[in-house]
Amino acid sequence: MTALAQHAAALLGGTLSRVEPLAGGDLSQVLRITLRDGRQAVVKGGPDPCAEAAMLRDIAAAGAPAPAVLAVDGSALVLEALRSGGRVSGAWPSLGAALARLHATTGASYGWDCDYAFGKVAIENQRSANWPGFWAGRRLLPHLPHLPAALSHRVEALARDCAEHLPETPPAALLHGDLWGGNVLVSEGELTGLIDPACYYGHGEVDIAMLGLFDNPTRGFFDAYGELEPGADTRLKIYRLWPVLVHVRLFGMSYRAMAEDLLSAMGH
Repeated sequence: MTALAQHAAALLGGTLSRVEPLAGGDLSQVLRITLRDGRQAVVKGGPDPCAEAAMLRDIAAAGAPAPAVLAVDGSALVLEALRSGGRVSGAWPSLGAALARLHATTGASYGWDCDYAFGKVAIENQRSANWPGFWAGRRLLPHLPHLPAALSHRVEALARDCAEHLPETPPAALLHGDLWGGNVLVSEGELTGLIDPACYYGHGEVDIAMLGLFDNPTRGFFDAYGELEPGADTRLKIYRLWPVLVHVRLFGMSYRAMAEDLLSAMGH
């Protein structure tokens, strides 16, 4: 902890006065530091600080709130310390409006210019012009060698059917990529920042699906974001399967039942 904090202080050209761990940090160390001159910042370790910095800058450029990048190198990302302490359930309209701005930024194809990872789980981002092919080939099929055989076969069957359920060429929206309540900073009922992104370009409903995995976006969210197109209930289940499979691999088989329930709901 101290080494990362000292390194961050040096990147800021200051002297470390105080360091405290922050909640979260399942996949990387997260600290709040205070320098002797009174400045505060949030510091993160790996896995790829420079890639994450670029993602946060792209989110901010799209008009959605994100912490400013104060300094970055290959081992540390130093960020603006934003106001927080509220819950996403108290800021659904604010989040819906921000997400609409984020998704209004579009790319020419699906994917990202580099791969990424959640811990040991690789995120393949090779570009594609076909969305169902991207989702099957980059999000579902890479899990197969790492799952129990019975679950692997069911995921493979769903992947074969993606073209029947997903639009071929939806707008390639800029996605946060890991949008759950823990990555949404809120203060006094307003969204203050989106953090810990895993950005790529894809169908905007992917972020909506992730939001609904552990939380329940309200009418106020959709009034601000906009209505989803018909058939969204089916698509959201397909999109939720990916983060659930990531959880299976990172955190264990307690998430297997959730994956199996989604597959059963899709007839697999």
